[in-house]
Amino acid sequence: MKYNTVLFDLDGTLTDPGEGITNSVIHSLKYFGIEEKDRVKLYKFIGPPLWESFEVFYGFSREKAVEAVEHYREYYKVKGIYENYLYEGVKEMLESLKSAGIKILVATSKPEKFANIILEHFGIAKYFDFIGGASMDGKRVNKDDVIAYTLKSAEVSDVSKCVMVGDRLHDILGAKALDMDSIGVLYGYGDYKELSEAGATYIAENPEKAVEIILR
Repeated sequence: MKYNTVLFDLDGTLTDPGEGITNSVIHSLKYFGIEEKDRVKLYKFIGPPLWESFEVFYGFSREKAVEAVEHYREYYKVKGIYENYLYEGVKEMLESLKSAGIKILVATSKPEKFANIILEHFGIAKYFDFIGGASMDGKRVNKDDVIAYTLKSAEVSDVSKCVMVGDRLHDILGAKALDMDSIGVLYGYGDYKELSEAGATYIAENPEKAVEIILR
C-alpha cells in the first residue's frame, strides 16, 4: 500500500455537525444584535477556524471575532456539540482501515477537547491512534499547524506515506503545505470545484471510495 497513515478531518468528514454549529453561530450573532435566519448561509462556518469565519463573513475585527467565539462556545459546549450525526459508512470505513493495519489519526481545527468528546459520544474514538485538534486559546488552529502537531504527537515522520482526508479546501491546503497527499470527500460541505481547485490529490464520493483509494 502507498499509505500507512491516514489523517481525518472531523466536521463534514466523519460527522455532520451542521445543526450544532449553525445553532451556536446564531447564538453568538444574537449577542451582537445580528439576527440570522438563513441557516444554509451559515454552513460556510463548517471547516475554517471560527474566528476567521466571523472576520471574513461578518467583518468582525480580530478582537470582536475572539469574543464571538467565546459566545459561540457558550451554546456549543452544552448543546451544539451533541447536535451532530455520524455519516453513513464512516464506522465501516474506519474498521476497514484498522483491519488493514493503517495508523488512523484525526486532525481537526475544532478544539481537541471537543473532538474527543464527539468521537467518544459516537463510539469511534477507539479507532484512532491519536486525536489532534486546535488549542482552546487559538494558538494552534490553522490546518497545517494542526496536521504538523498531530503527526509529531503520533510520532509520524514520513509524510510520503500519509494522506489527509477532508471535505473543505482548508484540509487540502493544509496537506499541501506539508507536501502530503489528500483526498477531498464530496459528502461533506465542500464541493468538487472547491476541492479540485485547492489541489486535492484524489476526490471521493463516499467513505467506501475513500477506503478504495487509500488501500489500493
